[in-house]
Amino acid sequence: MRKPKFSSLLSTTSGLALVIGTAAIVLVAIALAMVGPGRSEAAASAKKDDAAAVSAKSTSAAAATKQASPKTSAKASASASASASASPSPTATATPDPSASLASAVSGLVSSDDGNVSVAVEDLSTGATASYNVSDNYVTASIVKVDILSTMLYQDQQDGTSPSSDERDLITQMIEASSNEAALDLYNDEGGASAITAANKVFGLTDTDVDDDAFGDTTTTVTDQVQLLRQVFTSDSALSAANREYIQSLMGGVEQDERWGVSAAADEPSDTATDYELKNGWLPRSATNLWEINSIGEVEHDGREYLVAVLSANNETMDGGIDVIQDVAKAAVDGLD
Repeated sequence: MRKPKFSSLLSTTSGLALVIGTAAIVLVAIALAMVGPGRSEAAASAKKDDAAAVSAKSTSAAAATKQASPKTSAKASASASASASASPSPTATATPDPSASLASAVSGLVSSDDGNVSVAVEDLSTGATASYNVSDNYVTASIVKVDILSTMLYQDQQDGTSPSSDERDLITQMIEASSNEAALDLYNDEGGASAITAANKVFGLTDTDVDDDAFGDTTTTVTDQVQLLRQVFTSDSALSAANREYIQSLMGGVEQDERWGVSAAADEPSDTATDYELKNGWLPRSATNLWEINSIGEVEHDGREYLVAVLSANNETMDGGIDVIQDVAKAAVDGLD
């Protein structure tokens, strides 16, 4: 058998290799054609899943942020509240000193009267009290009649009795008409200066010196007179409610020509008004021909009730003294209002 030449063999081998290579390429192409779409879909699916995951992650993050928001807001609110609580409060406005207000209101009037007038006021609505020029003692004149009556009624309370019809007549004359004769009868019947002094200790009066010979020459201070008015017009009193009302009704019924004085501080100061209750005292001093003019009572002013005592001395005339105490009373209540 004749051996093929080397070139023919090579040619034959090359052709076979070409055939085999071509077949391999065809097989690979077929394989790729079969596998390719699946991989592409898987890749697309993977991308789609990744996008969903990212979207879900974003949604989850947004939800987490949304859920966290209330807490953040609450924290911010708490922080704001804490800040508000920690912030200093505005400085409170200082409450005016009643005595300073009263002094400012009446000092000029007192000076112009050479210091011969004193005043004390209590606001029953607030309990505020104020006074000016309180160190001086004054002769009471007829304002002592309130003390005489208070003592008599206190004695009756202690004894479990009440004034007789005759005594009531005397009482009315003493307070409403300022009768000295009626006052003297009652003063003597109840025991005179010693009886009033004993009652005054119970009432809380500390600077009132009762004159044993002439009750109108008793000396007192404005602070003692306001303390006496407390016995008549407040429940902080040694007197019963019935006895307080009795005295008040009498002080509200004084005769028209005696309805001056602290009434000037009332909303309606006329001599027919009903928004004040008072007792006045006036006395010319024979040694000097000068007048003692006093007024004590309760007045209604701007919807509030005030106890007012104004005492004066060395007035050249009765009318001049009345003008002084009325001006001081009005200024004092206005100043304390």
